[in-house]
Amino acid sequence: MRAFRNVDGAPFFVARAKGAKIWDVDGKEYIDYVGSWGPAILGHAPKVVVDAVREAATRGLSFGIPNPLEVEMAELICDWVPSIKKVRMVNSGTEATMSCIRLARAFTQRDKIIKFDGCYHGHVDGLLVKTGSGALTHGRPDSAGVPQAFADLTISLPFNDADRVRRVFAENKGEIAAVIVEPVPANAGLYLPSDDFLSIVRNECTANGALLIFDEVITGFRLARGGAQEIYGIKPDLTALGKVIGGGLPVGAFGGAAEIMDQLSPDGPVYQAGTLSGNPLAMAAGLAQLREIERINGWKLLEELGAQFEKLARNAITFAKTDVTFHRVGSMFCLFFAPGPIVDLAGARRSDLRTFARFFHPCLKSGIYFAPSQFETGFVSTAHTPDDLERTGAAVHEVLATL
Repeated sequence: MRAFRNVDGAPFFVARAKGAKIWDVDGKEYIDYVGSWGPAILGHAPKVVVDAVREAATRGLSFGIPNPLEVEMAELICDWVPSIKKVRMVNSGTEATMSCIRLARAFTQRDKIIKFDGCYHGHVDGLLVKTGSGALTHGRPDSAGVPQAFADLTISLPFNDADRVRRVFAENKGEIAAVIVEPVPANAGLYLPSDDFLSIVRNECTANGALLIFDEVITGFRLARGGAQEIYGIKPDLTALGKVIGGGLPVGAFGGAAEIMDQLSPDGPVYQAGTLSGNPLAMAAGLAQLREIERINGWKLLEELGAQFEKLARNAITFAKTDVTFHRVGSMFCLFFAPGPIVDLAGARRSDLRTFARFFHPCLKSGIYFAPSQFETGFVSTAHTPDDLERTGAAVHEVLATL
């Protein structure tokens, strides 16, 4: 993705970033809709976060010993996300999903996992099966170096196909440890769950003694105070978090029901550890960001900005009379260069990648930076202004009209 290979170009290098803007090493300014792939929910280098990191750094960069900030973060997560009763800090979203899978297998004493095509859960061996994000962008949905035996324990199904979920549970009675899902898939573009899909998955897990794992590394604290599970009214057994809770620094977390989390060492037999887990700088940055979002009612602002961008984008699409499908939820969006409806990976892969590249480069030349891949999600931050969105809408309108 970052090499621009999918759009047949060369990447620029960033010199600095502030608010909704980034500047490359040549001094050119861009309005940024990547936001470090999601965590820059307040924009780049927000003062409240930078000040918190600076202050924390004066007290030490890493301890490898418990510190008060990780307790504050744990208490905040448990307060904001009702399904989480206990939480453990890790260093990345990959570590969070990996730990959830290990924990689910130990708790259920089963081995098989269900995931969904196009959902990316980090570079965990057993989850690099029909994945999204960079692997999909470069045409390699599976990774070399993953033993076939690992992949054999992972069953990948089309997203939004509830009948297939029911069928797989029936065909693998007593063998499924967990279902892991991005409640809003955001690594193959962005598509949304049907009205009853997540609730059916929840019911099937409950009926069959399997755990439901929500990967909210992207959606957690971005879509709502309680994440996507708050919006859709679903209570998972385990949740993986990351991105926003680090304020731009490396971080991850996972949590869930106490009886499940109690299986972790030192209380239980499931080993998990990390020297930098709960790092004081990451915790300080994340706490400052989350508290600022709550203080300014950031989710309301993000919805308003997202709605403004959607209106501008849809107007541009209508004027251009082109086959572009626009999806948005909150501050997350995607323009698919394919006719709708798009409800799963197969639909997303109908996209015309050459046309996307012809859209991407003129936008970039106009100072609008979208992700250099059709199969990524765009992000609006609280630092984007209505004028930024108007300028972006005008550029999209102009470019689409020429395709």
